[in-house]
Amino acid sequence: MTHPFSTVRDVLRYAVSRFNQAGLAFGHGSSNAYDEAAYLVLHTLHLPIDLLEPFLDARLTSEEIDSVLKVVERRATDRVPAAYITQEAWMHGHRFHVDERVIVPRSFIGELLQDGLQPYVEDPEQVGAVLELCTGSGCLAILAAYAFPNADIDAVDLSPAALEVATRNVQEYELEERIALFEGDLYAPLPERRYDVIITNPPYVNAESMKALPPEYQHEPAMALAGGADGMDIVRRIIANARNWLTDDGVLVVEIGNERAHVEAAFGGLDLVWMSTSAGDDNVFLIQASDLPAN
Repeated sequence: MTHPFSTVRDVLRYAVSRFNQAGLAFGHGSSNAYDEAAYLVLHTLHLPIDLLEPFLDARLTSEEIDSVLKVVERRATDRVPAAYITQEAWMHGHRFHVDERVIVPRSFIGELLQDGLQPYVEDPEQVGAVLELCTGSGCLAILAAYAFPNADIDAVDLSPAALEVATRNVQEYELEERIALFEGDLYAPLPERRYDVIITNPPYVNAESMKALPPEYQHEPAMALAGGADGMDIVRRIIANARNWLTDDGVLVVEIGNERAHVEAAFGGLDLVWMSTSAGDDNVFLIQASDLPAN
């Protein structure tokens, strides 16, 4: 087939135009059509995904152009998140395998783990046990293993399919000795112990917002997104029992996306610390163990 394209620059321009024409929704690793197009083009051509400039005027073979156009069309027509096409997602320099069994990793808790949750965790090296609830692909558990180098990590998910993905990622990072994966409902499958840190990016999308999700998000497992009428069904259960699982000076860190108003309506009586991330101060909150409700 004869193509009107010959260079990386040509197919990149086409991809940006095609994505804008299709009115795609972003938020699974890229925030705009250009970044998404550059990532997909570079990945498809087996080029470094952070090095576009040297290759812009490189001439492509007909087969390479076909492969790029096929990926561009799948993204534009089927509205599949780019991470499901490439079967990878990147968080803070770490690559994770992802597919339709898990939501695409995009947690702001990952940012906070880079500093070991300081100053709320005084010394990350003194943390001995961390729990992640609703682990999905296992990415936060893996980042926690690096943030807290002396900690054992327990990670829980209700979905056996998601845990298959998490198992693969834990194995690829050779962290089987430090990360234990549990299938079950929140705290239910865990052995009795106390944690210095509990982190979670649970299902928190409220029912009204679920109905309005763009097609890209509808490709993700609904059980990993839907949080009930006000989005707080799972968060309520996490908070209600967290004190039983935390050490006396432990902390619970919860990501809630755009649901701050619903969080404050549901938990306004608790001493919530809103944490600063690249998205602002409304996406992640922390509660000290001593401020959690006792059962």
